[in-house]
Amino acid sequence: MEQGNSYFDGGLLQKIGWTILGFLVTVITLGICYPWAFCMIYRWEAKHTVIEGKRLVFDGTAIQLFGNWIKWFLLTVITIGIYGLWVPIKLKKWKVKHTLFAKD
Repeated sequence: MEQGNSYFDGGLLQKIGWTILGFLVTVITLGICYPWAFCMIYRWEAKHTVIEGKRLVFDGTAIQLFGNWIKWFLLTVITIGIYGLWVPIKLKKWKVKHTLFAKD
């Protein structure tokens, strides 16, 4: 099997900067802007990822994620925390659904 041209070209200082910014925004807004921070950081990661010579792009928005976040939170409360076990999977599915190959 031939190995393709896949790589990540983001830098450590950029990653630290985006992570700190996301953390600060989340803390200052008491978690309300977590979906925005999540999308911001993942958009940066996707932008710097190349798979088989094709760069990734993330088209998800904080508004889309916020709607899901509220739904997942309410379901977790209603089920006394049980639905919370599925939230990481739901988040991963949402993230993958909005991750595409950039058009050339």
